[in-house]
Amino acid sequence: MEILGSTFDDSVFCEARDRVSVSLSSYDAKLCEPQWFCESAALDTDDSLEKQRVFKFRGDLAVRQGKYQIALDAYSICLEWIADNNLTIRRDVLEGMARCCTKLGQRDKALHLADLLSKEASNTCHLIGLLLLKVSIYQHFGAIGSKMSSLQQLCSLLPFNPWHWYNLGQTYLQLLESNRAMGSCSPQRCESAGEQKDGETAEQQEEAAELDEDRIWLKACTCFIRTRLLLRILRQQQSSFVLQRSESVLQTTEEALQRLNPKETTLQALSEVMSEDLIPEKMREDYQDGESLASVCVQSFRERWWNKILQTGVLETDGCQHQTDTKS
Repeated sequence: MEILGSTFDDSVFCEARDRVSVSLSSYDAKLCEPQWFCESAALDTDDSLEKQRVFKFRGDLAVRQGKYQIALDAYSICLEWIADNNLTIRRDVLEGMARCCTKLGQRDKALHLADLLSKEASNTCHLIGLLLLKVSIYQHFGAIGSKMSSLQQLCSLLPFNPWHWYNLGQTYLQLLESNRAMGSCSPQRCESAGEQKDGETAEQQEEAAELDEDRIWLKACTCFIRTRLLLRILRQQQSSFVLQRSESVLQTTEEALQRLNPKETTLQALSEVMSEDLIPEKMREDYQDGESLASVCVQSFRERWWNKILQTGVLETDGCQHQTDTKS
């Protein structure tokens, strides 16, 4: 069975065309000393591209050294030298700035930079990178709800990537355990409950319902079951350290499901729903990596999976009231 990204294009195996050798004129290769861009002489040029490169390299090095304020300053100057049509480097620098702001505790600035990237996103690769950036920002500042929303979007955009499902499942499990450790009302749930009024909208009521402990439990079960299904498919074509990683995560997934302790009927019902689209032909059709956002069609997490899961009725017969074991 062909798995996405594991096949070769037929052109790879075509016979090479006859090529006429052409002698190249001699040239003098540019020799660069280690960290040449850190020298003040590196900026002794009128070439804007060279200046952009120097500040970009300085920022990258500072990030690697954990000097995030220095990196942010270098990236900020680099941004001034980037040509308007060089969108790739611009996005790279903006993301670097956002990650530096995150490390420096500058939440609003990090989210502002992420918003700039969002406005300039034109294909699915841009959107995936943006969502991964948002996940790291929300993770750093403890914004669990926003993190879950971004991970749900990643699962909808890349439905056959087990790692996003696994991360989403772990987030739900952490929220569930946190809620149980603090009592029946977590800060997020208490805040939501305190905001409820007689005139609240249906959307607000729906958001509050999603914080229900049983629904969090069910979403955690769903994500881990999806992770297990995908890893079992992918490991058929894996080997070496890649297979070892999959086996390790698969074991962790099984342990998480044991802690959540769903009934066998619940496992069966969820597995049926979450395996409906795990067909090779369907998987190839849904593979939209690199496509323009103007043409891509992505169903939301709720439309594609959650509504179907609710229709199974498992919440009426299973859930946290059945003595879920959330002890590690």
